[in-house]
Amino acid sequence: MTMTPQRHSGPGTGRTSEVLAPSTAPAPRPRRVGAHPWVMAAAVAIAVAGAALSLNGVLRGWAWYLPVLTTVFVVALAMAVLRALRAQPFLVALGGFAALVFILTFTFFRRFSIAGFIPSGDTMEQLGRYLRRASETVLAESSPVAPNAGIVLVTCAVLGLVVILVDALAVPLALPATSGLGLVAILVVPAMVKPQSVGPWAFAAAAAGYLMILACSQWFAPADRTTADTARNPGQFRRAALTGGMALAITLLLPLAVPGFDQGTFPQGSRLNPWGSSTGLNPMISLGNSLRSPAGDGRITYATSASRPPYLRSVTVDRFDGDSWSPDDRDPSRRVGVGRMDTGYEIVADEQVRQVTAINTGRFTSPYLPAPYAPDSVNGLAGRWSWDPATLSIKGVDTNSRNQQYVVQSTAPRLTPELLSQSTTAVRGISEEFIRPPNNVPDIVRSTADTVTAGSSTAYAKAMAIQNYLRSVEFTYSLQSPVQGGYDGNGLSVLADFLTQKSGYCIHFASAMAVMARLEGIPSRIAVGYAPGRSTGGTVSVPGQGALTEYEVDSRDAHAWPELYFQGLGWVAFEPTPSRGMVPDYAAQAFTPGGAGTNENNDDLIPSNAATPGATPETPAPLPGLDSAGEAGHPLTLPLYGAAGLLVVALIAASPRMVRTGLRSRRLRRAPSSAGNTAAAAWAELRDLATDYGLAPGLSETPRHFSGRLRGSGALGGPDNADDAGARAVASLTADFERQQYGPPPGHTDGAAASGAAGAAPPSAADRIAVVQASLRRHSRPARRLRAEWLPPSVMNRWGRMVTAPFRAIARAAAIPAQAAARSWRTVRDGLRRLRQG
Repeated sequence: MTMTPQRHSGPGTGRTSEVLAPSTAPAPRPRRVGAHPWVMAAAVAIAVAGAALSLNGVLRGWAWYLPVLTTVFVVALAMAVLRALRAQPFLVALGGFAALVFILTFTFFRRFSIAGFIPSGDTMEQLGRYLRRASETVLAESSPVAPNAGIVLVTCAVLGLVVILVDALAVPLALPATSGLGLVAILVVPAMVKPQSVGPWAFAAAAAGYLMILACSQWFAPADRTTADTARNPGQFRRAALTGGMALAITLLLPLAVPGFDQGTFPQGSRLNPWGSSTGLNPMISLGNSLRSPAGDGRITYATSASRPPYLRSVTVDRFDGDSWSPDDRDPSRRVGVGRMDTGYEIVADEQVRQVTAINTGRFTSPYLPAPYAPDSVNGLAGRWSWDPATLSIKGVDTNSRNQQYVVQSTAPRLTPELLSQSTTAVRGISEEFIRPPNNVPDIVRSTADTVTAGSSTAYAKAMAIQNYLRSVEFTYSLQSPVQGGYDGNGLSVLADFLTQKSGYCIHFASAMAVMARLEGIPSRIAVGYAPGRSTGGTVSVPGQGALTEYEVDSRDAHAWPELYFQGLGWVAFEPTPSRGMVPDYAAQAFTPGGAGTNENNDDLIPSNAATPGATPETPAPLPGLDSAGEAGHPLTLPLYGAAGLLVVALIAASPRMVRTGLRSRRLRRAPSSAGNTAAAAWAELRDLATDYGLAPGLSETPRHFSGRLRGSGALGGPDNADDAGARAVASLTADFERQQYGPPPGHTDGAAASGAAGAAPPSAADRIAVVQASLRRHSRPARRLRAEWLPPSVMNRWGRMVTAPFRAIARAAAIPAQAAARSWRTVRDGLRRLRQG
């Protein structure tokens, strides 16, 4: 029972006397939760799921999006349920983490868990496998990567954590505008990796969700300082429209003044990799990024018995439909074991050339193994490998190409123009997918193919006509033109732009020849790997071959070239890209001029056709950016990671201040209709402020006594400053709290309250708290002021109690049997004592 002062007028005195009587005022009813938790959860989920749309192109296809969508909405729903049940903010965040763990377990580890969603020891073991697989994917591949279980698990986990972060910033910390940082963290990834950047739909969805978060925060919990112009007031709409218009104008005008990211420190598609430097080879879309790199990554060395260095081939692309081409791994038909491989078709050439190539991949990391075509066998590999009978591409089953040393024996027919011209037999014995023309071929591609091959009667004549056309002076080799023209990458629409602009790099030339050849009835595919490399100046001894000249390639030698099929001869490589690679003898014509090249990064990287076969050129100078191991590193990698580390440390150091600011903002965000709650929240804020500045309230201290002690202390200037604005604000806040806790019942108004209501409205609780805070700052020493702002004791004490709570609980639990044992011992001891005395 609380004792409330009741005022009674003495007879004839006109004065009031106070007596303590039981309060009849009912306890304030808790504010109704309403739709706020559900609307905010929907806004956060829409924002994060919308931003996740931008990851299409970083991850291949859309199969990964359903697990992402499920994870995002389950975590948001769980937090909404807990908030609707009035759980504390800490428990809401903890519930979000628990929901994330449960949904990830249910989605990815159902067979390795308890009841399908509770993690177990087997779950942790499987988690380690998935994380290793995700690490290998990031190291070995470039965007778009295959959405295997490991990389999708990491994506779902990160996006679930972003949901918790955005929700925490928007609701308990009352910093809804800052919640956009979580969405920016998602959008940065495709902005740095994809040539198409974020994309309009993903940006629009993320922006819509972010605006919903801001609108929900302002609608359901408007701040006191903006009550004159809240979301329910048209003035806020006008201000938002003006701000949005200015932001839109800036986003449209700023790119005109800022150079594009087609070169420099962060060329389009560059990325920062938390698992380490990426040394893989992307099958299609990111070859341009590798070629634009100022220093080569993924250095490979090899020695060969061939008369000149061969192309190293990793994978082929044979499906030309759609706007994003990628290899077909044909996993069901792959054969395990590369000790013996067979092309699967008959070779009728009289002479075949056998070559031996010893390869050391070093740090080059890829699921595909680089090898000369056509390999008969590969020896010396670690791990299990499989090969595709249709393409002879070699892929790891449980390993990758990193730190592999192996010997490849390959065989190819000795080709001549005459032999190719005589191959006029109808094609048979190969898959239809190498023959079938793509759908929806642009008119310019079809018409160009018909025009170029007009008058050519054989498949070889048509192939040479297409190669000569692409290597003519009409075309130029350029790494920058596709980026500046917006047709970097692959696909039929990109191919149409390339034939219009007549400028691009190997992807565009190889794609053009492969598609046009297929339109003319010649089976074709695109090989992706490395152009012939540079001599290192050394030799490698290979058993049975003696000392062989050693060559090297890196990411700047990444290359794509077309392969066309001729019956009885097999797959034959051509070189339509000017100033890159080497034109084979069977495809070289003296009258064929090479197109101009504008590739600054690749000058003199490829030996010319005039070089003496087998000659060892002068050892090149070390490439810029190479470390002592010969591997290239980005010149800003270390500073960037250092800056990221400093940023993390700064965020940790600033976290007490951020939590304290968010708590103060949440306490003072009360609508005028909840005056009682505002008074209690303002009183809690006043107590925390006093604690931060070294004047903590006592456990049994009454509000009035604490208020008097605070006003009389040096924290507000001492007793001589009793009329200070800070002291008056403390007295006012105390009176509000006492009136709310111990005041008259609802409907009763005393004279003082009536006179106050008749005059001007008192300052808001937020304004009075600001006055008290300013006064405390003004009268405190710098050290205490610094501690109160950056290491506030009110927050640190709470954190200390949270950290020590489990230990206190354990101590209490351990004390129970100890006390019981002590009581038992006392009982036994007293009994024995009585026996001795009796």
